[in-house]
Amino acid sequence: MNKPLSVIAGAQGDKPMGNADGERLDRRIPVYGESQRPPRGDYSRAGSDYTCAQNYSAYTAEHHDLYRRLYARQSALLPGLACSDFMAALPHLGASDAIPRFEDINERLFKATGWQLVGVPGLIPEVPFFTLLAARKFPVTDWIRTPAEFDYIVEPDIFHDLFGHVPLLFDARYANHIQAYGQGALKAHALEHDSVEPIPHAVEMLSRLYWYTIEFGLMRDAGAGGQVRAYGAGLLSSPGELAHCVQSGDVRHIPLHSRDDLLRCMASSYKIDSYQQQYFVIDSFDRLQSLTQPDFRPIYQALNQRRDQAA
Repeated sequence: MNKPLSVIAGAQGDKPMGNADGERLDRRIPVYGESQRPPRGDYSRAGSDYTCAQNYSAYTAEHHDLYRRLYARQSALLPGLACSDFMAALPHLGASDAIPRFEDINERLFKATGWQLVGVPGLIPEVPFFTLLAARKFPVTDWIRTPAEFDYIVEPDIFHDLFGHVPLLFDARYANHIQAYGQGALKAHALEHDSVEPIPHAVEMLSRLYWYTIEFGLMRDAGAGGQVRAYGAGLLSSPGELAHCVQSGDVRHIPLHSRDDLLRCMASSYKIDSYQQQYFVIDSFDRLQSLTQPDFRPIYQALNQRRDQAA
C-alpha cells in the first residue's frame, strides 16, 4: 500500500538480512517519521490531494513483462501461506500478464465494496493519505520497480500496492476496516494537534497497528482449519517473508484478541530492514474490526502513561 511518509516501509520483497560486511541488521526506526531518502516518483503530476491519473501509455513492454513475472512468481508462492479470503479475492485483479488499468479494476471494485483506486506518485503525507482512506479511495503508486529491483525494493511500487493490498478490498469486512482506519487516523491526528489538550504520539501508535495488521498481519484462517496464514500486504507481496512469517520456528505469533493485546501491539517497535521477529495474529476480519471500533483516546493515554513511566 502506498504508505504515509510517517510509516516508512522497508523492502517490498525480500529484506536484506545483513549489511555489506555481513553484520546482521537489527535497527529500529530511530525517530518516528524520519527517512533519509527523498520520496521517489514524479510529484509534479499530482494534484492538491496528491493523486494523479495513471499514465498507462507510459508503461513499456518491459514494464508489463516485469509485472507479469512478479505476479507469476508471487502467486505460485501463495498456497498454504496466504489466507483463504485473499486467495478467493485475487482473481478480481483481472489479467496477470500486464499492468492493469485502474479504471478496469474500479468498475469491479466499486460494485463490490464501494471503493475506488486512485493513482499517486509515491509516498504521501499523513493527512492526505488518511483522508483518501476515509473516503474509500485507495492510493496506488503508479510506477513499477526496475528489473534490478525484482527481489528488493525500498518503497512500495504498483506491484506491491495492487497485488498486496487491492484483492482484499473486494472483501466487505476488510474494506470497511480500512475505511475505519482512515477515519480513526484523522481523529488521532486531530487529538495530537489539539490546541487545548493534545495527546502526543497518537498517530505513531496507530501507525504501529497499521504495520502489524494491514502490512504484516497474520490470522487463524477458518478456511484453512485454523492454521496461521498471512493477510498483510507486505507479506503477501514478499517472496521471502511470506514463508518466513508462517513457517519459521524463530518467530513469535502473538494473539491480537483483547484490549491488552492491542496495547502491546501499539507499543511494539517494528523493523524496516529485516524480517520481523514477531507477528500479531487475529482470528478474523470481523474480530479485528470490533477490536478497533471503540474510541482510542483512552488507549493513547494509557500508552503515553506507560511511556512516561519508562522514561
